[in-house]
This record gives sequence, structure tokens and C-alpha cells, in this order.
Amino acid sequence: MPTKKSARSVQQGKGRPRAFDRSEALHSALTVFWQQGYEPASVAELCKAMQINPPSLYASFGNKASLFLEALHHYEHTYWDEPAKRFLAEPDIYSAVENFFNEAAKILLSPETPCGCMVVLAAVNISETEKEIIESVRELRLATKKMFADRLRQAITEGQIPADTDVPALAGALNTLLEGLSIQARDGLFQSELKAFASYAVRMLPPRITIKHE
Repeated sequence: MPTKKSARSVQQGKGRPRAFDRSEALHSALTVFWQQGYEPASVAELCKAMQINPPSLYASFGNKASLFLEALHHYEHTYWDEPAKRFLAEPDIYSAVENFFNEAAKILLSPETPCGCMVVLAAVNISETEKEIIESVRELRLATKKMFADRLRQAITEGQIPADTDVPALAGALNTLLEGLSIQARDGLFQSELKAFASYAVRMLPPRITIKHE
């Protein structure tokens, strides 16, 4: 997610670097939200992790909700943009699904990702008054489901899976498995166990269409 200023921009009139690196500060905030969720994370805890004071937080990010949303998009860009691109670019649907879920297992248990998928976990039990956050998280979840659906429709067009495949249902099932893996990751599974669960994603696909040669 692009930012308005470079993290190394110079403070106007002072001739010295800003007190914090925006990208690093976002990543620190991301970890707090990840571990605690949106509402339990206090501004004081966020400031401590980001090594800034409350006025700097409000001046740079607006408020806690805006910080959360920017951290959420930072998370998506950092961890999921490239796997999604590879998933959509892989010519074979079976390889695409297998590779994507194997990558997902690695991401969800990486030392850099403390508690599974932030989109699934960090916004749980958000107050109904936080409509912007609820809607933003919902849009991200729907975007992942749409990614699966688009790739499945491409596979139908290319004759890899049957034309009567129930795309919405299958895309929903794949998305549900991905979200479930995140919860399993938070429960402390080993990567080998998570990859074993991920292997079932390919089994959800219909049998490959075989071309009969006369």
C-alpha cells in the first residue's frame, strides 16, 4: 500500500530524518494487532512496539482504526501478493492449487507471521460500530474467494476441469480450507501437519479431463 511520504523523508525545517521508519513501524503494529486482535490492542502498546509517541501515531496514521487498516494492507502486500500472482499465472490448475496451499502453509507458520492469517484472526469480535474495519476485512476475504473462482473458471475455459463444476461452491470450499489452516496454525501445529492438511486442497478439485484419442 503506497504511503504519502518516504520513511526516510526529512522533517520540514529541522533537517534531520523522521524519528521512525514507516514500513518498520507498520510491521511492528501488525505484530501487536496479530497477537491481540484489533480491539484489545491499546494505543500505548502500539506506540511502545512502534517506538513512537501517541502524537506521532495520530499525526502519521490518523487513528487506531486507520493504522489497523494500513497494517492490514501492508500484511496482504508483504505476504500474499506474490503467492497470489504465482497461483493465477500457473498454467495447470492442479499445480496452481497444490503450490498455493503449500506456500500458504509455509507463510502461516513462518517465524515472521506469529499467529496465522491476520485477515482471519486479528479482526475477530470487532465491535459493530467499527463498520469500516468490518467491511475492509470482509472485502479481503471475498477477494480471496474471487481469486479461487476466477482461476477455476479459467481452468474450465481451458478444458482442465468439467464445465459443470460448481465454481462458487468449490471456491468457497478452498477459501474455507485456507481460513481453517490459519486457525490450525495458531493452535501450534508443525509445518508438516499443516502441509498435510493443505494437500487436501487438490483433492477438492474434480478429476482432470482426459482427452481420448481415437
